Amino acid sequence: MGDLTRHRPKPLLHVRGKPILEHILLGLRSAGVERVLVVVGYLGEQIVTALGDGRRLSLKIEYAWQPEARGTADALLVVRASINAPFFLSWGDVLVSQDSYRELASAFAAQPAAAWMAVNEVEDPCQGAAVYLDADRRVQRIVEKPARGTSTTRWNNAGVGIYSPDIFTYAQMAPVSPRGERELPQAVDLMIQDGHPVYALPVLGFWSDVGTPEALAFADEHYPA
Repeated sequence: MGDLTRHRPKPLLHVRGKPILEHILLGLRSAGVERVLVVVGYLGEQIVTALGDGRRLSLKIEYAWQPEARGTADALLVVRASINAPFFLSWGDVLVSQDSYRELASAFAAQPAAAWMAVNEVEDPCQGAAVYLDADRRVQRIVEKPARGTSTTRWNNAGVGIYSPDIFTYAQMAPVSPRGERELPQAVDLMIQDGHPVYALPVLGFWSDVGTPEALAFADEHYPA
C-alpha cells in the first residue's frame, strides 16, 4: 500500500474507527478465544504499543517476533512451541464478519478435522490461493497464486481458519520460493495430499483483503459495524 504502510504496519490501518487487527481480535473473542499469539515483524513495536497485553479487549495477548519476513508458514513456525491444541489463525490484514469466526468454531466443533478454512468467492483466484472443493466442501487441493485464467475454481483462501497442530509439520515441509518464503496454503495442500481432512466454509456477509488503498476504502465503508 505504498505510503500508507511505509511507516505504519498494515494491521494498524483503521477501518470503522478501529485498527484492522483490533477488528480481528474482537471477532476471535466473539468465537470464545481468550488467548491470542500475535506474530510481529517490521514495525511490530507499533502493534505491541497499540494493543498492549489485551486487557482493554478482554483478551490475553502475547507476542512473538519473526526476525525476517519469510512467508506465512514461517510465521506460524515461530509459535510452534506455544500451541498444542486446535487454534484459530488469521492474517493480520484480512477482514471477515464476526459471524464467520463463530461459524468456523461451530463447524469445527460439529466436525473436527485437520483444518476448517474460510473461503471467499472471486472471479479469478489468481492473487491468492485457489481452493478446490468437492460437493461436501472438503478441500481437494490448494494452488498458491495460479496463473491468471487457469483456475477452474472460484474459491479463494480467505485467510482465516481453525487448524490442528498437524499443520506445524507441514509448515516445516512447505517449499521455499525463490524469494526465500514458505507460504501456509502450500503447507495445507501438503497436509491434504497426505490424507488429512480439510473443509471449507464460505465467509458470511463480508470479506476484504485490505491490500490496496481501494480495498481499505471499501472495507471502511462496508465492514459491518
